[in-house]
Amino acid sequence: MSASKRQIALVGFLQAQNCTTIPAAWRHPEARHDVTSVDFYQHIAKVLERGLFDLGFFDDRLAMPDMYGGDHRHTVENGIRCVKLDAVTVLTTMGMVTKNLGLGATYSTTYFPPFHVARLFATLDHMSGGRAAWNVVTSVNDNEAKNMGLDEAPAHDVRYDQADEFMEIVHGHWDTWEADAVVADRASGLYARGDMVHRLDHEGPHYRSRGPFTVPRTPQGHPVVIQAGQSGRGVEFASRWGELLFMSNPSLSRAKENYVAVKSAIEANGRDPDQVKIANLTFPVVGRTMSEAEDRRAAYDLLPNLIDDLSLLSEGLNFDFSEKALEEPLSEEDVAAMTGIQGIRNQVIEVTGNQTPSVKDFVEVSGRGRLAHPVVGGPTELADYFEEWFTAPACDGFVIAGTHMPGAFEDFVDLVVPELQRRGLFRTEYSGSTLRDNLGLTQPVPGAWRR
Repeated sequence: MSASKRQIALVGFLQAQNCTTIPAAWRHPEARHDVTSVDFYQHIAKVLERGLFDLGFFDDRLAMPDMYGGDHRHTVENGIRCVKLDAVTVLTTMGMVTKNLGLGATYSTTYFPPFHVARLFATLDHMSGGRAAWNVVTSVNDNEAKNMGLDEAPAHDVRYDQADEFMEIVHGHWDTWEADAVVADRASGLYARGDMVHRLDHEGPHYRSRGPFTVPRTPQGHPVVIQAGQSGRGVEFASRWGELLFMSNPSLSRAKENYVAVKSAIEANGRDPDQVKIANLTFPVVGRTMSEAEDRRAAYDLLPNLIDDLSLLSEGLNFDFSEKALEEPLSEEDVAAMTGIQGIRNQVIEVTGNQTPSVKDFVEVSGRGRLAHPVVGGPTELADYFEEWFTAPACDGFVIAGTHMPGAFEDFVDLVVPELQRRGLFRTEYSGSTLRDNLGLTQPVPGAWRR
């Protein structure tokens, strides 16, 4: 895509739960609490489509964040992501009231069979007319494992080794039906050409899956694959499989470095880096003016509490912080025992310059559980920020995370999107009917994943 045609991609970061990714979101005075109602999610879908977002995407975990102290009581009492609905079911209701908005959901390669995941998202792609996306995760903590019948989560690199094979099976099944296989000829009695439907017969170190797959090739060829790994092994995985990559870079300089590094890794895997979009996680606090936005930020900072931070750190790092004093430096053994999201641990070590940071260091540097590194301003300031990052280039788009639902998205769509459009940075209408059309991604060639 030429530089003159390059435009920002926007992704709405969603949670089918009682709060946004920030636990304090439910405490916001304008937050809706009917998070188990269909109207709640359909309203958000309509707002995102009105704002011409590429897609709404649900993250997910398969457990409450109750690693801290080994008890769920604090989770429920403080409303820390304690309600979690099935995201794909929610997406189908959102698809019913939209025509162009992409529909993305998280599904784990560790706890579900590859055939099931392949069929689930291929079906969603058909039912939505080519708008489905799958966010691939390997899952991070032991509480998810215990809910799914295991004692603990597999080791970090083992999860990714399994996930590589998982992706080979899913893509293999997605390629089962050639595009013109279905004939449905009443006169001849031929429904589909037998020589154009293939059986996978996969047998590998972690999985066996025979086929043939039961869902014909989808409107997009196959759903868009999302990935968000930022550890060394995670980037290796993402550069091989991902088509839309989520990054979380706190500074422009870091984002520019990672953008070049990840695009180079994609190219080293024999893929076109222009066919993989990188979107940076962003927490906008929007007002009609800078002054109003700053007041909103100050009010929001009064909502979180320390238990939010410690609970989500324990969940994300798969490490119980409850027996550590806030100022206490952790031991080398403690740090090594953090088997969850390696990017959190590595960032804290890098920023502090200390191989054994304190609990307080983890709270302050990670910002987990709080509104960390927000972008605060009116339409002009927000558009300036997005333009600087996009043109650097430090990303191809942004994952917009709301401070509260649904008002944060309403403010962004009403105030920021028009300014981005005025500057020619963002579309004024959808360019096609499928998610690939709007992201500028081509149809995948069957078998290309085997490179």
